[in-house]
Amino acid sequence: MKKNDLLDEISQRMASLLPMAEELSTDAKSKLSQTLKRALADMDILSREEFDAQAGALRRAEQRIDDLEASLARLETAMAPDSDS
Repeated sequence: MKKNDLLDEISQRMASLLPMAEELSTDAKSKLSQTLKRALADMDILSREEFDAQAGALRRAEQRIDDLEASLARLETAMAPDSDS
């Protein structure tokens, strides 16, 4: 068998295997994706949207706490007996 004939045969065989390899690759990616989604669901991980919503709620709560602490400090100052009396 000539060198060119051998190379032609190898390239034809590889070309015939590519569709099967692509199908296997797609199937493997699909199964991997499903397994990963199941594992993440079992871990009870938040989605990005849920995380952003919770982070926003936390920022609002922290701001409200800061506002209430400032109001309390003003009220305490206003109610404190004058030290000059």
